[in-house]
Formats: sequence, C-alpha cells, structure tokens
Amino acid sequence: MLPAGASFESLASGFRWRIPDRYNIARDVCDRWARDEPDRTAIIGHSEGTVRDVTFGELRNLADRMAHRLRARGVGPGDRVGVLMTQSAATAAAHIAIWKLGAVSMPLSRLFGEDGLAVRLSDAGVRAMIVDGEDLASLRGAISRMPNSVDVLTPDGSQEQWSDRPTDPVESADTSAEDPAILMYTSGTTGTPKGALHAHRVLLGHLPGIEISHDLLPQPGDVIWTPADWSWIGGLLDVLMPGLHHGIPVVASRFRKFTGEATRMLIEDAGVRCVFFPPTALRMLRAEDCRITGLRSVACGGEPLGAEMLDWGQAAFGVGINEFYGQTECNMIVSSSGALFPHRPGWTGRPVPGHEVAVVDGNGIPIVGSEGEIAVRKGTPVMMLGYWKRPEATREKFRDDWMLTGDLGISDGEFIRFLARRDDVITSAGYRIGPVEIEDCLLTHDAVASVGVTGKPDPERTEIVKAYVVLRDGVAADETTASALKTHVRSRFAAHAFPREVEFVDSLPMTVTGKIRRSVLRQRAERETDQHAATDFGQAGSGPDETGMDCTGSRKPS
Repeated sequence: MLPAGASFESLASGFRWRIPDRYNIARDVCDRWARDEPDRTAIIGHSEGTVRDVTFGELRNLADRMAHRLRARGVGPGDRVGVLMTQSAATAAAHIAIWKLGAVSMPLSRLFGEDGLAVRLSDAGVRAMIVDGEDLASLRGAISRMPNSVDVLTPDGSQEQWSDRPTDPVESADTSAEDPAILMYTSGTTGTPKGALHAHRVLLGHLPGIEISHDLLPQPGDVIWTPADWSWIGGLLDVLMPGLHHGIPVVASRFRKFTGEATRMLIEDAGVRCVFFPPTALRMLRAEDCRITGLRSVACGGEPLGAEMLDWGQAAFGVGINEFYGQTECNMIVSSSGALFPHRPGWTGRPVPGHEVAVVDGNGIPIVGSEGEIAVRKGTPVMMLGYWKRPEATREKFRDDWMLTGDLGISDGEFIRFLARRDDVITSAGYRIGPVEIEDCLLTHDAVASVGVTGKPDPERTEIVKAYVVLRDGVAADETTASALKTHVRSRFAAHAFPREVEFVDSLPMTVTGKIRRSVLRQRAERETDQHAATDFGQAGSGPDETGMDCTGSRKPS
C-alpha cells in the first residue's frame, strides 16, 4: 500500500489511497493467491514443536467447503455469522467463507462466558455459528437465550466434517468496498460492549499502519505471528489478514500457558521474523527477562509503553519496539517505525500516511502542545461504518468532521502521545495524573510482576493514587515492600504522583484484549472502607486473556 520512499516524509507526501469500488476481502487474501500461486504457504500451524504448512490452495479449498455448508443453511449477503475458534487455518478459512457469501463475520473470544456470548449474539442477531467443538457447551447456553434459531457448524467433526478432498469452487461475492464485512465488538473497558461494523475496505485501511509498524513490511523471508487471539482486531486485522494479503506466512499457534520459553521456541521453530506483542505479553516476557533472537520487527499496541519497557525490549529482542495506536472503531492510525525515524520514548508515533490525526479541545478544534482528545478526520477507509443498531451512539462518536476516540493525548505538531482513556485520568490535589506512567515506573522495580493504577476518592485531594500490585515470586507482600514501591515512584517519577496506597493482589482484571480494566479497579477503590476488604479479582475478569496468556500471577492478596 505504501509507495517507495527514502524517508517518512516522502512516504507520507507520496501516499494516495487506492480503494477499488468493488472489493471483497476473501478474493484479496485467498482467491487471487490460490489462483496464481496455490502452493505458496499461507498458514504455518505450530503445535507443541510440530510445524505444518497450509498452502493458499488448501486454504481456499477449506474455505469453499465451509461456504457450501453455510449457503446450504441459508446464509447470504448481510447475514451475521459468528466465529468462535482459536488460532488455526480453519479459523482463517471460516472468515474467508463468510465473506465469500457476502455475509458479515463476527469474531468472538472463547474466553467469553455464557453471558458475554449471549449479549453479543443477541445484539447481532447471528444467523449461524462456526465453533470449535470444545466451546460448544458455553455456546449452547448463550444460543438458548436467543429469540431466533442459530445453526452451529463445527470444523472438528463433532457436528460437521470438513474433508480435505477438493470441492466445487465458490466465487467470492461481487461486493462493494463499502459493504459490511466484519462486526467486531469493543473490548468493553467501560460500559456495555458495542458492535463496530466495518466494511470490506477496512483491511486496505489497515495496511499502511501495519507496514510502518513492522518497518516496511513485507521484506523477503518475513513470517509473522502474534500471541493475540484472532477474535479481536489486533489478531485478525493487525496480523492474520494483512499477512495473507501480502502473501506472508502467518503462524497459527495456541499455548497452553504463555511463557518466555514457549515463545522463544515457537519463534525459532516457525522462523518468525515479525511479531505483534500485546502489552500483557511484553510485561510477562519482561518479568521472565526473556531474550529472543532472530526478529526483524516487534510491534505493540493497546496501551502506551514507557521508556523502561522500550529500553528493555531493545536489549531483549535486538530491535526496537514500534508502538502503534488505534481502537476497534478506527485502528492503526498512529505508529512509530525505527526504520523511518528515531523512537521518542513517551510518544506513541506519527500519524500513519492516509490518516489525518489530531488532538482537539472541547470544541473540536485541533490544538498543539496541550492535553486534549485524540481525533481522526472522517474519510479514512479504516474507520467503522458505525455502531451496530446504535445510531445515537454513532452520532455521539463524531464531532463535525472528526471521530472522537475518547482517549487523551498531546500533539507537538509531528508526534502524537497517547496518555490514557479519559475515564482513567486521576485528579489529585489539582494535578491530572495518567495511570500508565506510574504503572511503567513501578514495573521498573524488581519486586513488581504487573500493576494497575487508579484513583481512589479522597476528601482532601479529590483522589489519591492507588496501586494494585502483583508481586514476583518470593517477594514479601508487606509494608516494607509497599513503602519501597512508594519511594521508588516518588524518587524516579514525581513526588505528587506516587501511590499513597499500595495493595498486593493475586491478579488484575483484564479485558479479553489484554488491557487492564481500570474501571474495575476504580469501582473497587470507591467501595473500599478504612479496613481493606478481601480482594479476589478472579470474579472480575482475571485469568487468561484472549492471547492465551495466564495473567493471574501467583500471590494471594495481602
């Protein structure tokens, strides 16, 4: 998508969107490759040290068989079809099959419980589901609560057999680039998840940001992987579909437990050169001080990284971590790129060519040098069509020609700095404090495995900073450790922003996309009395997140 250029400035100035009127993702990521290079590797399946290549010809055959079965059940243009599956070639084929019919794919995380699935399935009015057999139990309960009947297809043989023998080809529907293709629900850090409806053009809109964040992807020999599940935008549209678009092998793997050693072995076995690590993964790798060689690019998005994490990543991977920014509604709009310009710690990156990104004030006017809300000008192909069945929420998302992200940031006229979600900002004694910087500072202490920071109501200061800390194994959860952490922040970051309360917890509440649910921490802090209640975040979204990583830690609260 990006033109050739020797600098970021030349790339940006020479960039023009090339979005065809008629466009279907399935034809782009599968059919054209299967026609021209059927033996080209599309997916590298990795399981417990075993590697199996799946070619584009095989991927098309699998997708066509799924499309035949969906069509036989009456699925057609505009119908919503859920995909509840782990990383596999079958998962890629499921989405491709849905798009071939002009239907809308709806990725779902296998970590959703019955309630989470029921809310999304009912809101979307799904016509059919493609699901791994092991997830059928939770799905049946959710489907039983829907007003309409739902056909369930399983590619593992428990209800359907997907044969390897050839089948009649299914031509991809002649869709417009503006026709709906993907219904993806927001991760729900606050409030009820909303369905962001994306058109087929969304993949093309992602490409410039993907290419920049991976230092001018594709390069000869590139193989790409992420531990992030393909059920959210970071896995599906930041790795899987861009990789297939470019003909780059995409690794499909699912860990029983995410560890540094398992990550290192996978990268070595599958020849991975480009990785997207969610922040959760980086924190866990850093806690193990994992060292990995052979990588050409490492990208990270979802939450800002601090200077300490960036320095560690450079030493651990031998390449700089390229941060990027976006959200489900409009993704990959800001990125850093070590190949194009120096990293600036604390600054996420520069607006990606093709996207006009600014920080605006309360009146929607772009500002420079002051805190405001990050906004994106209408017209970019990566922007959602709107929220599913929520016209009022869609209207509220926009002001004049700008889509408002709800995220706070600063622009210096060249770089964008993502500070925090608007609801996460802490107001203490007149200061506005972003939690991420405090979390980043605490992560530099040897005692800390992971941490979440929020504001706690206080009659004198409005709020105080409170830190919920998961300690490394062997560290005492006592007042001595708490005092050391407070001093660490006071001396290294800022005297006004140190955590006046530190609580040791067994785990942190996470969204299925690996983000800390600070809204849950804030609610917890608001409920607290002078005598701390017992803390059990196992009831509030802890446990493995969508990346397949165990985020629960190992210590009981103190």
